[in-house]
Amino acid sequence: MKDRRNLFFVWPAVAVLILDQLSKLIVMATFDPYESVPVIRGFFNLVLVRNRGMAFGIMNHHQGRLVFYFLILLTISAIVILIYWACRQAQGKTRVLFGLGLILGGAVGNLIDRVRLGSVIDFLDFFVGRYHWPAFNLADSAISVGTIWIAIQLIRQGIHRG
Repeated sequence: MKDRRNLFFVWPAVAVLILDQLSKLIVMATFDPYESVPVIRGFFNLVLVRNRGMAFGIMNHHQGRLVFYFLILLTISAIVILIYWACRQAQGKTRVLFGLGLILGGAVGNLIDRVRLGSVIDFLDFFVGRYHWPAFNLADSAISVGTIWIAIQLIRQGIHRG
């Protein structure tokens, strides 16, 4: 990653990591567990929850050490793949590198939580009526946005080639 364009990978990752960890520290210092504060009544609350599982609360109720270590290994594997892709496959493709950086920052942010706290801190709660989308955090948002961004870029590259 000697090319300066590869900073499009590093800077988004660092920015996401800092914003994610800072937001979680503020929420943990401000809220009690499961405390909910309306931001937009009937649509969006801030709430402090701990997710021991994966995205969308998958495996959240499995609290064994095996699941804990599996999720850490899975995240580290994803991080290695992201870095490999950025170094080898996406050289100079700044738009793809930007998306990879978003995903990397989110993955590292959630990994830090899991290792440090034993769970991931989630605090963004969107809902309509009684239906609540599973709570999530800025790292999760960056992973989702980065994934969609990369998909769009790869589709665009395919269209321009074909």
